[in-house]
Amino acid sequence: MTDIRSAALIVNAKSRKGQHLFRRVCRRLDALPYPVDPHAVEDPDDLEETVRRALDKKLDLLILGGGDGTISGLVDLIVDRDVILGVLPLGTANSFARTLGLPLDIDGAIDVLANGTPKRIDLGMIDGDYFANCAAIGISPQIAETVPHGLKKVLGRIGYLGWAAYQYARFDPFTLIVEDGSTEHRMNVVEVRISNGPYHGGTWLVDEASVTSGRIVVQAVTGHYKRTLIKNWGASLMGLPARHQDTVSFSGERLRVRTEPPLPISIDGEVLAHTPVEAKIAAGVIRVMVAGE
Repeated sequence: MTDIRSAALIVNAKSRKGQHLFRRVCRRLDALPYPVDPHAVEDPDDLEETVRRALDKKLDLLILGGGDGTISGLVDLIVDRDVILGVLPLGTANSFARTLGLPLDIDGAIDVLANGTPKRIDLGMIDGDYFANCAAIGISPQIAETVPHGLKKVLGRIGYLGWAAYQYARFDPFTLIVEDGSTEHRMNVVEVRISNGPYHGGTWLVDEASVTSGRIVVQAVTGHYKRTLIKNWGASLMGLPARHQDTVSFSGERLRVRTEPPLPISIDGEVLAHTPVEAKIAAGVIRVMVAGE
């Protein structure tokens, strides 16, 4: 266990579980062997400034509580800082926490913060913007752009899946072009995942991706018919080998990604870019607290 003398907790109180669980988290902070300065941020627009103010105090540990979008949106601020990231998974899918092997309950996550060890990991990058886990092209950003405000908070994963089914009926396959520096690969696809970690939407999808590999992975679910995507997701949810039958993966330190037509990209659940983009890896740029080995 690294000697931690100071820490701050910043919770996105507008995330699905953030506001409800903030007080419970604060009650558990006494279990940590170091003082923690807690902040519940009601307005997501204030998150970045709150993190900056906390980092200016030269913290040893910055604990972020929220979903994948919260963590991915703030992780840029930690790069090149001598601070360890702690994760409290308070979102819907919690893909980044799953990638790190963290417990998804508060008590388990607090235990990791108390007894874990720092681990240096990679971040993904899209056109200079860091992200934690996985970006997607296809139906995922279509869902993210159109999902009614508050649906995930009120109905959780079931409501989100219901909206996904509605958008699936309105979705069309597209053309992907991946350039690896020497070759251009063109194919018909129904989804593309740009991955630093294996989880997407809370499900293990990209076997080749790892936060310690030093490589970005672009995985395409190929096909002319969108039912292929349902088959791929279903096989992945059940852990079946059939999930690989319709996928093609490319990996490297950097890859150029284009689509026809140009499409939005959701980055850890938030639509933040549009094709074409350069996807690359930022190897070992942050430290994060994980369970002791």
